[in-house]
Amino acid sequence: MDKQTVTAPNLLASALQTLSNRQKALDPKWFYDHRGSELFEDITKLPEYYPTRTETAILSTHARRIAANITDGAVLIELGSGASVKTRLLLDAAPQLATYAPVDISAQFLQGVAAQLQTDYLSLEVTPIVADFMSPISLPAHLLDRDLIVFFPGSTIGNLTSDAAIGLLRSVRDLGRVRAMVVGADLAKDATVLVDAYDDATGTTAAFNKNLLYRLNREAGANFDVEKFHHEARWNEDLSRIEMHLVSRTTQIVDLGGCSFHFKEGESIHTENSHKYTRNSLSELAEAGGWYVTDWLTDPQDLFSVSVLVPH
Repeated sequence: MDKQTVTAPNLLASALQTLSNRQKALDPKWFYDHRGSELFEDITKLPEYYPTRTETAILSTHARRIAANITDGAVLIELGSGASVKTRLLLDAAPQLATYAPVDISAQFLQGVAAQLQTDYLSLEVTPIVADFMSPISLPAHLLDRDLIVFFPGSTIGNLTSDAAIGLLRSVRDLGRVRAMVVGADLAKDATVLVDAYDDATGTTAAFNKNLLYRLNREAGANFDVEKFHHEARWNEDLSRIEMHLVSRTTQIVDLGGCSFHFKEGESIHTENSHKYTRNSLSELAEAGGWYVTDWLTDPQDLFSVSVLVPH
């Protein structure tokens, strides 16, 4: 079935709800249609965007150490898998894996990545799962009685509120025979470095953010004049997070799903958060979700962390 047919009603319902909030918002999960997934992969290669290359370096250095947590015949489940580039470091270090199950909301993008991985890893079963990892995930029946290792890189956990992150950690723990969870998390640092990472000179992040509005126009019948909004990244010191906003350049009215949304000049749509952690704050979050941090891996500059969690 065509993905647009599946997601458009949910996209519309979600947007109607979140744009009705006092602080207008859109759920960041809707970033990742095919075009959004492509743009995000472009972002990961930008000089300002240090998280991807730093996490990749950590995984490259410590892949064997992480792989020691993986049992023979286990399944590696990746949440929000994208292009699965970093995953290859774990796959190469853990030949004992039997199955890789990437989970992503973008069906077309996921199927293409999975097909390439199956070609490159002939002895590995690649089982893509089209799903929103924030909702209950139904694993294929043949994976239910296997040891599971969950991979959650990219500091995607930082996009979630504390309550949502705890809820996700609990739901992952209850997936089945989960032996460990490997989590990438961005660390708190100088605000200038953080803002630059989310507002690059090429405008790629701006295009990624604005793609949400193009998607609403295309799939949900909205009439956003996209060029009447500009991208803005803000550092919220109190909440230790970068916020992404789409800011209205003028007073305007946008129609969506039979509703009219009024924007004042300077009013924004809050599209994403990216929380930044310390070792203590991440450990506290993990424990609230039912996990212990058993391994804490960072780069020499302490820009980013990769943690191994085990359930308690």
